[in-house]
Amino acid sequence: MAVVLTVLVLFLAGFLAGFTLLVIGAINFDFSNSEIPPGVNQPAKLRIIHTILICTAVVGKILENIGICTQVSFVRYMQGRKPLRADPKLFIKDLWFEKVPVRIYQPKAPSASQRRGVMFFHGGGWVFGSLETHEELCRFIARESESVVVSVGYRLAPEHKYPAAYEDCLNATQHFLQHLEHYGVDPARVTVCGDSAGGNLAAAVSQILAGRSDLPRLRAQILIYPGLQALDFNLPSYQQNRGVPLLFRERAAFYMLQYLNGNATKLEEVLEGSHIPADIKLKFRKWVSPDNIPERFKVRGYKPRVLLDCTTEVFETVKRFCEPNLCPLLAEDAIIQQLPESFILTCEYDVLRDDGLLYKKRLEHNGIRVTWYHLEDGFHGIINSFNSDWLSFPAGKKGLDNIV
Repeated sequence: MAVVLTVLVLFLAGFLAGFTLLVIGAINFDFSNSEIPPGVNQPAKLRIIHTILICTAVVGKILENIGICTQVSFVRYMQGRKPLRADPKLFIKDLWFEKVPVRIYQPKAPSASQRRGVMFFHGGGWVFGSLETHEELCRFIARESESVVVSVGYRLAPEHKYPAAYEDCLNATQHFLQHLEHYGVDPARVTVCGDSAGGNLAAAVSQILAGRSDLPRLRAQILIYPGLQALDFNLPSYQQNRGVPLLFRERAAFYMLQYLNGNATKLEEVLEGSHIPADIKLKFRKWVSPDNIPERFKVRGYKPRVLLDCTTEVFETVKRFCEPNLCPLLAEDAIIQQLPESFILTCEYDVLRDDGLLYKKRLEHNGIRVTWYHLEDGFHGIINSFNSDWLSFPAGKKGLDNIV
């Protein structure tokens, strides 16, 4: 018996030692490939959050390798461990809109008139994120703007590929627009809103609804550091912020491929820009080009890239990147001209910064009123940290206050 216990103790000790070395190795590797620019306020906090994310991913990979669960499911579980609790100022209820799970936040205080309505689509690279991860954010928006907020739990990749997430968000929004009276919402004051991948979905839904005469017209779209194109991952912001947490350049392309195909087999081609034929790139160059980025956003460094061609085999796997429902920046002017008033939030230290800047330029060029708010010391995902106690960032709260 003593021998068995000794062997068991040695095994556990060895496992823990190996596990510790693996985590440390992963952290060191990720740190060596990451950079927190001097302009980021409270860099130590960002490093801590980044470390927590790395450790979660490493543990998930270990569990996947020993056959307990997938890495993706473990990370989702860790992100969503937040039980639904009551709110003294809100009625909160989980429902289904057209087979899509939603969570509705309604202010308890009586209102003399119909309220605003907000359809909210969470971020997470189409792979992560849930009703739970954006719970506090939706509560804050509902309370502070006295709006009815509908958070949409759309299907995630890689299990559900494009256009699953887009279709869920569109169907849920259509359902809400058809039943506004039931929720006391003013048909003239409904907004779509989303962060990151959710900003992509909000932009796509806004475009498809722009020409609909059978539904109330959207009042506005609120896009929080949205990802809006997959033609060029070498724009200035992608080069400057390629290793800035919480979204690396490589991960941005990886998530887009996960959403599109359920895998990332053409990641290298996408990163180097050899996934889209030259003639198609030239066609969209009027909308997706570093030439459309203001010079002040290139001072931290930018190296123009040679235009590469691609093989038919590669393009066949990613050709849907040219669809506006996936990449809203590529929509025709006739669609852009019908869009509602827009609010776009960008962060200086974010690979997706230039997607927002390019869309802002397109909207303004087509006569759409745009309110643009730029966080000079912001990074990707900062809005979610607005109330994370000692890991909160003032810029995140400032950005959210402007959204409200």
